[in-house]
Amino acid sequence: MKSAQIKTYGDSDVLEINPNAPSLHDPSESMVLVTVKAAGVNPSDWKLREGFFKQMAPLQFPATLGMDFSGVIEKVGERFSSSTSDLKQGDEVYGQAGGFAGGSGAFAEMALAKADKIAHKPKTLTLEQAAGLPLVGVSAWQALVEIMQLSKGQKILIHGGAGGIGSISIQLAKHLGAHAATTVSTKDIQFVKEELGADEAIDYKSQSFEDVLSHDFDAVFDTIGGETYTRSFKVLKRGGSGDSGGGVIVSMLEQPVQELMDQFGVKAAFLFTQANRERLTKLAEWVDQNNIRVNVERTFPLDEARAALDYQRDVHPRGKIVLTMQQLVRSSRQ
Repeated sequence: MKSAQIKTYGDSDVLEINPNAPSLHDPSESMVLVTVKAAGVNPSDWKLREGFFKQMAPLQFPATLGMDFSGVIEKVGERFSSSTSDLKQGDEVYGQAGGFAGGSGAFAEMALAKADKIAHKPKTLTLEQAAGLPLVGVSAWQALVEIMQLSKGQKILIHGGAGGIGSISIQLAKHLGAHAATTVSTKDIQFVKEELGADEAIDYKSQSFEDVLSHDFDAVFDTIGGETYTRSFKVLKRGGSGDSGGGVIVSMLEQPVQELMDQFGVKAAFLFTQANRERLTKLAEWVDQNNIRVNVERTFPLDEARAALDYQRDVHPRGKIVLTMQQLVRSSRQ
């Protein structure tokens, strides 16, 4: 079996393609063995390679990288629980198989994934598109639906609207009936407005969003952090002390700052994405019912995993970068 592995933390040079990684066989009762067709590349993948999370979750080397995937079930655990009994051999699925999710790593031809970390693949998406969806789609769902409870007529600012999370979040916001503003680079303004449906697009390189936008937004979704996070409080609808009547900011990078919450009378929350079967199933249903776009900017074969991670880190792609396994590459050429 071929997989993309690291034996130590570091930059691009530590990632190697192992053509003879140990084969995976019988999954335990809570696991599923899948043939990986495609794997989504996320910023967390190159950060994991470089040791960003080694204090929180140290790796056991050699470690196979990769979290998001789409593929086909080869075998299910012998004593599958009733909650996962509709998953069976031959089903096309998507979800997460990374070490953080209790799996064996998605940058490989085969992977073990926890049964509660996968769901049936959206029918309207290709395998490549589905592989790019789990992290970004669940992040958007948790933030907008579960935490913000965004509703019709409300206003939301989504930072990084052309990226993986932002592009899904804009579409979800519009589906919920909200007014969606977003920050992007100059080249992405047309993309987010015409293809994703954003109502307002602010060029973050030449405009200050807090000067351009009205200061009555109900929500902000922050995927940038730092100064962008602190400036975002200015555009939120102000409430009284604490969280009385104000807007809400959800960040994927910054913990809530009580001083800012009190100053502006808003709520703040940190989002830790948790892709489970219930969320993945709801996400797939929404995608299929609403013709949701998952923009895959570029695909790389598994052999070029090193280049794919560097591209994700250095280029900041529009949408997603996806690795394709050899069996998918061959079939697409037939």
